[in-house]
Parts: sequence; structure tokens; C-alpha cells
Amino acid sequence: MEVQQFYYDNKIVKKFIYATLFWGIVGMSVGLLLALMFLFPNITDGIPWLSFGRLRPLHTNAVIFAFVGNAIFAGVYYSTQRLLKARMYSDALSKLNFWGWQAIIVAAAITLPLGYTSTKEYAELEWPIDIAITIVWVAFGWNLIGTMLKRRQRHLYVAIWFYLATFVTVAVLHIFNSLSIPVSAFKSYSVYAGVQDALVQWWYGHNAVAFFLTTPFLGLMYYFVPKAANRPVYSYRLSIVHFWSLIFIYIWAGPHHLLYSSLPDWAQNLGVAFSIMLLAPSWGGMINGLLTLRGAWDKVRTDPVLKFMVVAITGYGMATFEGPMLSLKNVNAIAHFSDWIIAHVHVGALAWNGFLAFGMIYWLVPRMFKTRLHSVPLANFHFWIGTLGIILYALPMYVAGFTQALMWKEFNPDGTLVYGNFLETVTQIIPMYWMRAIGGSMYIAGALVMIYNLVVTVKSGSEVEDELAEAPALTRVSKKRTAGETFHTWLERKPIQLTILATIAILIGGIVQIVPTILVKSNIPTISSVKPYTPLELEGRDLYIREGCVSCHSQMVRPFRSEVERYGEYSKAGEFVYDHPFLWGSKRTGPDLLRVGGKYSDSWHFNHMYDPQTTSSGSIMPAYAWLIRDEHDRSNIQKKMEAMITLGVPYSEEEVANAFELMDQQAAQIEKNLYTDPDFAASYEADKKYAEENGENFIEMKDREIVAMIAYLQRLGTDIKIKDTNEEISQN
Repeated sequence: MEVQQFYYDNKIVKKFIYATLFWGIVGMSVGLLLALMFLFPNITDGIPWLSFGRLRPLHTNAVIFAFVGNAIFAGVYYSTQRLLKARMYSDALSKLNFWGWQAIIVAAAITLPLGYTSTKEYAELEWPIDIAITIVWVAFGWNLIGTMLKRRQRHLYVAIWFYLATFVTVAVLHIFNSLSIPVSAFKSYSVYAGVQDALVQWWYGHNAVAFFLTTPFLGLMYYFVPKAANRPVYSYRLSIVHFWSLIFIYIWAGPHHLLYSSLPDWAQNLGVAFSIMLLAPSWGGMINGLLTLRGAWDKVRTDPVLKFMVVAITGYGMATFEGPMLSLKNVNAIAHFSDWIIAHVHVGALAWNGFLAFGMIYWLVPRMFKTRLHSVPLANFHFWIGTLGIILYALPMYVAGFTQALMWKEFNPDGTLVYGNFLETVTQIIPMYWMRAIGGSMYIAGALVMIYNLVVTVKSGSEVEDELAEAPALTRVSKKRTAGETFHTWLERKPIQLTILATIAILIGGIVQIVPTILVKSNIPTISSVKPYTPLELEGRDLYIREGCVSCHSQMVRPFRSEVERYGEYSKAGEFVYDHPFLWGSKRTGPDLLRVGGKYSDSWHFNHMYDPQTTSSGSIMPAYAWLIRDEHDRSNIQKKMEAMITLGVPYSEEEVANAFELMDQQAAQIEKNLYTDPDFAASYEADKKYAEENGENFIEMKDREIVAMIAYLQRLGTDIKIKDTNEEISQN
């Protein structure tokens, strides 16, 4: 048998490890800053690009795609070469994958704080960056599949199955969710509207968690846990059941993020049913991982790598038990929009993703540099302070979530809300936010200790960029199944067929859920009184998106007595037909805004944006003074309206032609309304006089950003008359 010599490419793995550590600290630090903003709302006072609404998507993108993403690539590039007994298919594609991914991260770090966002959760990046993501992801998949085709190992190990499913599914999710109509270089509108946009987004959002934060990490678990424990994986058969059932069921579960919303009931119920079924394959994977350590528990007590991996797998089990539980409608009615969801997400992120990445890197670095870990006690310290940090982060957020839910729903004997003022529910949980900040600080401290430990380890070792290896050449085998060969054993040596079957498995659920919602018009009943936004309101909506207001405010009143009493009539699907994108939100740090139009005066909104504490004592909302100060660029309004027409919004040619005049008229009326506040009138006239006397350029109030924002807020929920709307929907 011919034995061939070749070299593993360690350079690409090291680059991704270094990027993982760097972006991990960046992403976690931004998260800590956001946690502190709940305690000190104006900590970045007056700096638009450091405001909460703009930094929040930066934090999620940095942690998910920069920290976890680079860890995925590091583990995949290391394990794939060794599982397939081959160097990666193309060094050039490896480099494109690395440098392209880092460029995308840098682009996100620049554009998101500047307010360039699609506002779709976990998919906020604008269309040019979406195209770059597609190119880099295809390069990764090309490299992965190319390596499989030139492998020296006949059968594909279970980790490779998960890598393949990750590549295929993320590609499908990203492309379909990112479809948009560009208006300018960094502005676009989703091709989907309202309910349809919500379904596609959470089909993507849930499965971004499933196929970016879960399936690749399960592949890494199946490779690195047996390696670290020096034990074979517990059950080959269980791994087969785990893989196929997981990728088939996971894709159906997205609608459980939209329970009690305006999404059609059949789609909600389908999401619930498959979410419950998801518990079985998820726990099958957890059991397979933990039982791989049978007979190695003495080593777990002394080896920090295995400690990290045990807590990671346990965290995966906890998160995947909680996910199906949260999809139960009675539980979801309590948890949704509250800090319970924040706790749930971070158990998965900090324990499952963070700790598995840490354990993998602690195992990899000494081996790649042919040395021993500098300090096992420091690694153990990292483990314990990190574990304590997770506990101090998650437990207070669970308490905060329960507190919010109970206070939001509590009634007096006379039928009025006990806590009618939303702020009462915010001030009650401030101590929990302090504990969260402390827990997050401990987690970051552990990561910094890890970096020090690894830097010293690397310096003590020797760099081996191209690691010599040898393996027998793979002889040609029959394309057909051989005698006694099971179907799956045959499939494991057929990467193309495996990829095709995995693609079919993940497409079925998406097609069944999304196609009827988009193509069957009766699923989204229309309301004749709902009209498109005026040009100024459309511009104000874009400012709302730019500032990330959706991070703290929902626009979805659920059909609960408590919510109808607090906010007004529950939401109807037909209200959102012109919303590109939808803005239902997923967290209520502030109250729902769907019915806020006409509830307060223009002056109240003006003062609230300038200094929220003056209108709402105890508010933790930061000030948005730049909206009052800055001139509003409305030059693209006609292009925006033309894009909306392409998407089916019924603007007339006359409305587009007269857009600037219409904006000016509505803005002038809002400015006139503001003059009814004597404090505003005196301050505004004084500023105007000062500018004239000093030869400075003075921006008329009607031309400032705040006026467009007020126009949008005052529009919300004013299109429908409840009695007429209910009659119209029942007739449809």
C-alpha cells in the first residue's frame, strides 16, 4: 500500500485562533459597556456612534460572527485536515476565508456604530457587506468540499457531517433573509414586509443559532472531546440519529419566536410542535458528548480542558431544554420580551460556545507549538472565574425576567393595572443589572487570563507552520454499495450525495412554512384604512432604524388583557403590510410603541429625546441630543419611495414628484406645534438670534432630524379604528 507524505496547514489555524481571542475580548467588552449603560444611561452622552441602539448589534455581531465564527473556522480547519488525512484543498481559498472574514468584521465594526443597519436581528449588515459574506462563505465551502474530494480517509467522520450541514444551511438562510432593494451604498429595504418579513427573519434568526452557533460546535465537540479525553465517541448510531433528526427538525422551529404575534396561527403551532420534538435530538447529542467521558472522570478533575468541555456540553443541554420549554405558549406568554430571554441566550453563548471554544484552544495551542501549557493553575482559575461569571450573569437575569412578567400582568381588584407606569418595572430590576455587569466582568477577566497564559505558552514553543504527516493513498472503490454495507456507511464515503441529502432535509421545513405565507394572500388579511407612510414619516422610520430603537422597544401588542390594557388594541397582521423591514422587536427595556401615535404631544417627544429623565423620572433611556441638533439629509427620499413602489407600496407618481414639498409641509406643522411649548419657543428663538448675530449657519427646526422622528412616532397605530378593523377582518 502506497504511503504518501503531505503537510497540514497550521498557519491558517493559528490565524483564526489569534482572531478568535482578539475579537472575543472586543465583543465581550462592548457587551460589558452595554450592561453598564443600563446603570449609567448617559455614560457615552452625546456620542452618536457609542449610543446603546447602535452598539447593541455591534456586540451581537462581534460575539457571534467574530468570536464564535473565528473559533469555528479554527476548529474546522484543524480537524478537517486530520479527519480527511489531507491538506486543505487550496491555501488561496484558506487565505481568502481568513482575510475576507476579518474585513467583514471590520466593516461591521465601522458601519454599525455609524447607524448603517438593516435592523434584522443577527443580520443587521447592509447589502454590500452581505454580498461579501456570501463570497467568503462560498470560498469556505468550496475549500471544505474540495478537501473531501481529495481526502485519504474513505469514510467521513460525524464531525464532517455537521460541518457540511453548517455550510449548506447558513448559505441558504443568509441569501434568502438578506434579499433587499438597495437605495444607496449603505441603505436598502427588505423585499419582505410585515408578517412575511418577521417569519423569514426568525426562520433565519433561530437557525443562525441552530446552524452557526450549534451544528458546527457539535462537529467540534465530536472531534475535540474524544481527543481531549483520549476516548472514542460513545455511540456511532446515536451520532447518526442525532445528526439527521437535528438538521431536519431544527429548521421548522423558527416561528416559536413569534408566538401570540400577528403571524398566522398555523405557522405558530407548527413552530411549537417541532420545537418540542427538538428536545430529543438535542439531548441525544448532549448525552453522546458527556458519555464519551465515561471512564475519564478522574482526568476531568485535573484537566482544565475537559472541565471547560463538560460545562460547555452541560450548558448546551440546559439551553436546548429551555428552548423547547420557552416555545410552549403558556411559558412564552411569560418569558417573551423579558430578561428571561437574555439569560437563556447567554447560557448558550457563554457556556456552550464560549467554554467549548476556550477548551478547544487550550488543547490546540500547546500541540501546535510543540510545548506544554504554561500554567495549568491559571487555566483552572480561568475556568472557575468564568463559571462563576456565567452564574452571576444568568441567575439575576432569570430573576429580572420573572419580576418583569409578574409586574406587567398584575391587576388591582378594580381591573386596573397595579403597575400602570412601565418605569416601575424597570427600576425594580436595577440590582439585577448590577449583578449582570459584575458577572460579565468576571467572564472577561477569565478570558484575559487565558490570553496571558497562551502568549507565554506560544513564546516557549516552536512554530510549526506546515506539519508533516503521512497516510496511505485512498484506493478507488465501487460507487455502489458493497455486500454487507449499510446505506449510511455508503453515504459516509459520498460527500456529494451527503451534501445533497442534508440540503433536502433542511429545505423541507423552510418551504412548508415560508412559501404559503408569502404566496397565499389570505394568510395576511389587509385593512383598507392602513396607508403607506408619508415621505417625512418614512424618513423618520429610517432614523428609528438607524438609532436601533427596536433593540429596546417592541411594536407588537399581544392579545393579552394586560397588554391591551397597557398599550391598546392588539396587533393585526394587516397593519404591517407596508413595513419594510418589520420592527416588532424582541425585548422590552421600554414600553411597546405600536399605539404611541397621538398619545403624547410633539413637545413631549421632543423633550423625551433631548433628556428622557425630564419627561420620565428614573428612565434609563439615553439622551438623543444629536437628533435635535443635526440637520436631516432627506435627499434620497424619492429613491426610497421608488424602491418602495418596486416592493408594492402604492405611492403615486405625484406623491414621489412632490415628496420634498410634502415633507416640508408636514415638518412645518410639527415645528408650529413645538412652538406651543413656551420653553421651546424661548430657547429656539434665542439660539436663532445668537446664530444670526455671530454669522453662524442656523438650521431651521423643521429641517432637523427630530422632526422626522416625531412624525413617525405620531403616526404609529393611528391608521386603524378598532371597531371598523375587527369587522373588516371578520369579513375577510
